[in-house]
Amino acid sequence: MNPEIIALMGSPVPDGNTGKLLEQAIKGAEDAGCRVVKVDVTQLKFSPCMEYFFCEKNETCMIKDDFTPFIERFKSIDGLIIATPVMTMGIPGALKSFMDRFQVYFMAKYVRHASFITKEQKKWRKTLLISIGGMDIENDFDGVILSTKAFCQITDCPYWDGVFQNNMDKISDITTKPEIMDAAYKKSYEMCSLIKKDMEASGQNE
Repeated sequence: MNPEIIALMGSPVPDGNTGKLLEQAIKGAEDAGCRVVKVDVTQLKFSPCMEYFFCEKNETCMIKDDFTPFIERFKSIDGLIIATPVMTMGIPGALKSFMDRFQVYFMAKYVRHASFITKEQKKWRKTLLISIGGMDIENDFDGVILSTKAFCQITDCPYWDGVFQNNMDKISDITTKPEIMDAAYKKSYEMCSLIKKDMEASGQNE
């Protein structure tokens, strides 16, 4: 069975610059032999984490909404692609709220010391981050990267690499930056090829 990758779309504009980069990454993953499921997070109907702490002693969240199926789904995926613009120096609301709902995983791993992800899975799970920012400033992606790395650690799908382009307020159209479009494809292809290789080395993808 080919590795399964979930591609999280954090922008509400499906055919915008973030979306164009994500499509390149999806193509790279598929060309590397992975199955990709794209999830448009902004179209899901779900609540932010309400800190009920139900997940402190339970393996699920007491809130039942469009997020709920992802608690189980993330246990079996082999990799992630996260595509997001920078907003207010961080991850925009819908995607950040989606990530925050993975407190279920935090409680399992750090409170009950019973991670949902096996030691074998940790050998191959990886995450690619793709992000664009409007301003031409040095630290444009710091907030996005820090939050993503924390999310990846909680879900045991380690941050692997990233593709970034700032100054988009001036550039406007990402297709005028073919090297970045190409990087989204190549980085995804490389990551997914490594996932397949690591799975095969563990006897999981024969």
